[in-house]
Amino acid sequence: MGKSMKHKKWEIYFVLGLSFTSFIIYLIKYFIFHDVSAILIEILSQVAFLPIYVLFSTIMIDSLLSRRDKGQRLKKLNMVIGAFFSECGVELLQGLSKFDRTSEETARQILFDDWPQKVGKMKKWLGKNGFKMNSRAGELLELKTKLLEKRGFILRLLENPNLLEHESFTDLLWAVLHLTEELASRVDLNHLEDADYKHFTGDIERAYSLLILEWLTYMIHLKDDYPFLFSFSVRTNPFDPKARAEISG
Repeated sequence: MGKSMKHKKWEIYFVLGLSFTSFIIYLIKYFIFHDVSAILIEILSQVAFLPIYVLFSTIMIDSLLSRRDKGQRLKKLNMVIGAFFSECGVELLQGLSKFDRTSEETARQILFDDWPQKVGKMKKWLGKNGFKMNSRAGELLELKTKLLEKRGFILRLLENPNLLEHESFTDLLWAVLHLTEELASRVDLNHLEDADYKHFTGDIERAYSLLILEWLTYMIHLKDDYPFLFSFSVRTNPFDPKARAEISG
């Protein structure tokens, strides 16, 4: 309460000081020019312009502050996305790719050199049903084990308020979590009905496509802002069978 009163007193003194300074300046002008009407006209002109000045100042300041806040939130969000891929995202890409019957073509689409164009090209390719997923092509039990190990981590990520700013990454986490719950709810993953295999194919395809797009977007962010992290991510690219962490001469 004491600090609040001190802060209000400071504001009052500040306003009074500025008002007094303005009064003194106009008083000096009167003693120099002896023209009250000119001073009144000047005051009215300035008062008339004041709403426009406040309007533009408010818009510009608000725009600058919003841009700054957005940049800070985006930076924090990219840190969260980076933690996701370091902890489980890259491993999950490798695990889901085992269900991709066109994995070689998927890798070819991803490995072309023009990084800024990769997200758009991949979206276009996915829109044409680019890859063909099959839940029978890999080990569902192995995938279930990996996802259950990471479920707690994914749930903690979903609690992060910064994710409200990033709808696509949130959709990815929910898709992965849904796939985890579906796998966990089956008693025997080695003996499923055709309808279950078909359902898992759809769930895996949803998570896989969202994961690829988010990984590509994150890689472009690293390329622009963190070249040293991008270098490591390229050298450990989960879609490149020749990828090695070691730097060749």
